[in-house]
Amino acid sequence: MSYYVKLFVVISGITVLSACTTNFSLPRGIPFNEVNQDEAIEKGDSHTTDNNDSIDENQINSEEIEETEIDREFLLESHFFNEVKVVNGNQVIENPSNIMAMVNKEYGLEDDYVPKDLVIPEVDFSFGDADIPQSYLRKDAATALEKLFKLAKEDNIELLAVSGYRSFFRQQGIFNVEKGNKGEEKALQAVALPGQSEHQTGLAMDVTSRSVNLEITKEFGETKEGKWVSENAHKAGFIIRYPLGKESITGYQYEPWHLRYVGLEQAKVIYENKLTLEEYFQKAKKI
Repeated sequence: MSYYVKLFVVISGITVLSACTTNFSLPRGIPFNEVNQDEAIEKGDSHTTDNNDSIDENQINSEEIEETEIDREFLLESHFFNEVKVVNGNQVIENPSNIMAMVNKEYGLEDDYVPKDLVIPEVDFSFGDADIPQSYLRKDAATALEKLFKLAKEDNIELLAVSGYRSFFRQQGIFNVEKGNKGEEKALQAVALPGQSEHQTGLAMDVTSRSVNLEITKEFGETKEGKWVSENAHKAGFIIRYPLGKESITGYQYEPWHLRYVGLEQAKVIYENKLTLEEYFQKAKKI
C-alpha cells in the first residue's frame, strides 16, 4: 500500500472516531482526544496518546468535578430568597417567615410583623423562668436551640439564653437607649434600627455564660463557651451572624453571642466556607 493510501486510511479512521464522540460525557470546552489528534496523525495511529497528555486530562476532569461540587453547595430553592417591595424608599421583605430571610441594613421588616409560631425553648435562661417576649423563638429555631444546648452539655459546656424575639417597637426602645448613651454613629454599629433587627424574625438568640457574668460582651468569644459555640453552632443549624473581621460586610460590630438559625444544610455551608449570610447569598443560585 502506498504512503498516501496509508495516510488516507489513517485520516479517515480519525474522522470516524471524532464523529462518535458525541455519545461521550466530556469536560466542558475540551473535545475528545483534541490534545492528541495532531500527534496521532503524524505517527499514523489515532489511538496513540502521550502519558503527560493523559495526566493533564485527568487533572482537568478533577477540576471540573471539584467545581461542580462547589457550585452544588450554593444551589438554593427560590423561596429562600428575599421577596422585596419598596415602601417609602425602603426595601421591605414580603416573605419574612422564610427561615433564610436576610434582614440587615438593606432589607427590613414591616413594623407589624410578628412570627406566628413563637414558643419558649426548653433551655436555661440568664433571667430564670420568667415568661417574657425575649424568651421566645420560632418553633424550628427553638427546637434547634434545644439541640445546641444539649450538644454543649455533652461537652461539659454551660450556655444560657439571653434574648430571642423582639418586636419592632421593643427594638426602637433599645436603639434609642443606645443612641442616648453613645451617640447615633456608634449606636448604628451596635444596634439595629427597628425593622432591621434579626430578633424580630424570631430566628435569632443571644447567648452567654457564667464566665462573663451572664453579660452580652465580645469577651464571650474568648471563653471556652464562646469558642465552643463558634465551632459547633452549625451542628444545630445556627451561624454566628456577625463574625470578627466581617464588619464591613454585615454592617455591625463583632457579636460572638448572636446566633441566627438558618437550617442545618445552609449553616454547614456557611460555616465551612467562612461566610456571612450576605456573602452566602452572593454565591447562591436559585433552583
